[in-house]
Amino acid sequence: MEVLELIRQLKLLPVIVIDDAAAALPLADALLEGGLPCAEVTFRTAAAAAAIARMTAARPGLLVGAGTVLTPAQAAEAQAAGARFVVAPGFGVRVVDWCLEHELPVFPGVCTPTDIELALARGLDTVKLFPAEAIGGVPYLKAIAAPYGAVRFIPTGGINAGNVSSYLALRSVVACGGSWMAPAEWIRKGEFDRIRAETARAVAAAARPAEAS
Repeated sequence: MEVLELIRQLKLLPVIVIDDAAAALPLADALLEGGLPCAEVTFRTAAAAAAIARMTAARPGLLVGAGTVLTPAQAAEAQAAGARFVVAPGFGVRVVDWCLEHELPVFPGVCTPTDIELALARGLDTVKLFPAEAIGGVPYLKAIAAPYGAVRFIPTGGINAGNVSSYLALRSVVACGGSWMAPAEWIRKGEFDRIRAETARAVAAAARPAEAS
């Protein structure tokens, strides 16, 4: 199954900040057991590539991608580690072009109509909206999506258990990204039972979206 279709089915994309690759497998198991077989491991720490490599090698049932990818070198490192997709906070032209050249699915961040049109110019129709809540939340997403009927969004930034359903109710939304089910502090402290439980709650919340808008 294609990466985008898997993400669409799961509805949630856990944004992971991991400081120690030794935590990668306990974390992967917590996500899997909580019912969410995916992870976007961000390149905000030096452990990202090693964590991705451990997850992809030992847990093939987990869809693993790389987030906060800012350079082509990071994209190459992520792909070599086994990442199946790349997410970026903004529309980095060099990163997007590298991923397209190497047939690695990429979801660049957008915030304005201009950003969306940059994506469309490169044949991309699914993008990350970031930072979703800070720029206006659901009302902003409805407004910016209106002229671009074929574009689909993965809103990220400020998404939590309390507002995820309102985003998922929008027809333009593929999935929501967020770190609330596996915060960096919980990972650092080894609170994997807590992550497992919060992941299960997040999956349940995502399964009960409000009426589509």
